[in-house]
Amino acid sequence: MNYPYPLLDATLLRRYKRFLADVRLSDGTEVTAHCPNPGRMTSCLAPEAPCRVTHRPNPRRKLAYTLEQVQVGGWIVVNTAMANRVVGSALRDGRIPELQGYGKVAAEVRCGEARLDFGLEDPDRPPCWVEVKTVTLLDEEVLRFPDAVSARATRHVQTLNQIRAEGHRAVLLFLIGRSDGACVAPAEAIDPTYAQALREAAAAGVEVLAYRMTISATALGVGERLPVRLGA
Repeated sequence: MNYPYPLLDATLLRRYKRFLADVRLSDGTEVTAHCPNPGRMTSCLAPEAPCRVTHRPNPRRKLAYTLEQVQVGGWIVVNTAMANRVVGSALRDGRIPELQGYGKVAAEVRCGEARLDFGLEDPDRPPCWVEVKTVTLLDEEVLRFPDAVSARATRHVQTLNQIRAEGHRAVLLFLIGRSDGACVAPAEAIDPTYAQALREAAAAGVEVLAYRMTISATALGVGERLPVRLGA
């Protein structure tokens, strides 16, 4: 999936109030950019880290710049909105082997009172529901989710578990937005409730997949599959 707007090189000065970041552009100008990431961004920030931003001036936007990527070791995708675009493109192109062969791919599907990221349909098999979670927290060699307590993420897992109990296929897909780390695991120390809900869902038949993003200054994609460890 190509970025719809050019990415500009900059330097990250600070991130604050969750959704704001001050950056220094290549010409030395300092601007405030929108930081589209509700998490703590632990292990994604460093003083004077290189970053990439997009510039989209629009009278309806309060901030013309958006923080897209930060370099801490390798490049990290910090704009969490990109995950569904990347996965949606990969699903439609059949680039996720476990989820190939569905004739219809619908985004933002409602399931009861919940809304999940994708619904896959095909006349010859049960429907498949997919929820995508972006992973950027690195704990030594383990990539963990979530990076902050998330009741919403727990509800999504419980919804997938209910879907599976009703005889449908349910998939939780972790999309890793950085180039390092060897495996994915729940962040037990941060959100034990989520970790337990995930283990229960997996034991009941919810499929848990993890794929690493391919990251460049022009495009994002779905790359290698990583192992998932669910043990306490």
